[in-house]
Amino acid sequence: MAEPTDVLVVGSGPAGLAAAVAAARSGASVRLVERFGFLGGNLTAGLVGPCMTSFSLDGQTQLVRGVFDEFVRRMEARGGAVHPSQTKGGSPYSGFIRFGHDAVTPFDPEAAKRVAQEMVLEEDVDLLLHTWAVDAVVEDGRLCGVVVVNKSGMSYLPAGSVVDATGDGDIAALAGAEFAMGRDSDGLMQPMTLFFRIGNVDDEAVEQYKREHPEELFPFESIVEEATSSGRYTLPRRGVQLFKTLEPGVWRINTTRVLGLDGTDAGDLTRAEIAARRQVDLLMDFFRKELPGLGDCKLIDTAATIGVRESRRIVGDYQLTLDDLVTGRHFEDVVAVAGYPVDIHSPSSNQGPFDDGIPPTANEYEIPYRSLVPARLDGLLVTGRCISATHEALAAVRVMPPSFAMGEAAGIASAQAVQAGRQVRSADIAQLQAELVSRGAYLGSAHAVAEAVH
Repeated sequence: MAEPTDVLVVGSGPAGLAAAVAAARSGASVRLVERFGFLGGNLTAGLVGPCMTSFSLDGQTQLVRGVFDEFVRRMEARGGAVHPSQTKGGSPYSGFIRFGHDAVTPFDPEAAKRVAQEMVLEEDVDLLLHTWAVDAVVEDGRLCGVVVVNKSGMSYLPAGSVVDATGDGDIAALAGAEFAMGRDSDGLMQPMTLFFRIGNVDDEAVEQYKREHPEELFPFESIVEEATSSGRYTLPRRGVQLFKTLEPGVWRINTTRVLGLDGTDAGDLTRAEIAARRQVDLLMDFFRKELPGLGDCKLIDTAATIGVRESRRIVGDYQLTLDDLVTGRHFEDVVAVAGYPVDIHSPSSNQGPFDDGIPPTANEYEIPYRSLVPARLDGLLVTGRCISATHEALAAVRVMPPSFAMGEAAGIASAQAVQAGRQVRSADIAQLQAELVSRGAYLGSAHAVAEAVH
């Protein structure tokens, strides 16, 4: 049994990293548990990048600030990132996509590992790597701590409040919280993708192709279509989604696609890793033989883990809906604001994103605190891509910048609740919002007006 802490954060991806840093800066004792040997989750282990937009849909207003902005600027100071204010939709950094891709953040995953580590250690967070959560201890409807396993054996980590930043709602599920999975019609979830990086690319040839084919959402769509229809290749996507990195000739590839599997099932995850790595071999052969600028490309690396877009969504005190995002509904308990559009990769075909007939979101939309609170379970906040939201709404808020914003709110709320001797369900929203704003967070124009009137 470990020494208790005020706040226990499980998972160190964007949401967990922000939660741990924010809670510690609120004066709480914090422990952070991570299954890999480094921090960052999809930022690092998943090789996912760039970070999608942290700005409004029109690219004019930075909505996600706070810990996220500090993280980016510290990477930038090391030469490991470009601040989103300096990138535009339609550029190589944005994968040549315009809609929803203004102000993305290109970054180097090694810079992300080091900056994340130092931000956590500077706040005296008790860091526990190579560790998995395997059980939850619930007493009288309240989560009291988490059981973990690692090379040292099994341990119980008690805490005043727990933040589930696992991405899959693992702690919520272990504690008996109710959750949903997949789209309403058939329960299918968005496909998994294994990111990989290639080098020795002729950057100018790739960009020239895109200039000559402005009608293509992704580069090389017409080549992919011809190669598929002729029977030469069976390719996983209708085009090649690739993002230029900070290093000349090096691009991230987001083109593998594994359908119909469950990211919370170990057997399915195993099958997904195998299928995706086989797809990498196929794609590399196709790239070299068929694509302008990629004839001499080489595989640099594949991600340490397959990327899961969607799995569990908790049933919370409020379910965020597509209508909330489309109308830009204001919430009195707003704790995060985002502008990334609904990005559904079809669970059953090679289509997507942005082509499922879904109306565009508002220029900016809000995420309420209640969507982080599991129904009928105390002592726990859930943050990141497993919050309480519909399949459609989650497809917008699941990306990394909103996860940073939600994580920062969860960390501050957890620390404040423990210090005040109250349950996180009963957080003082006004106090939480005031603290977020004092740390540079943006809570929306409606909130700003209300604060000014007050």
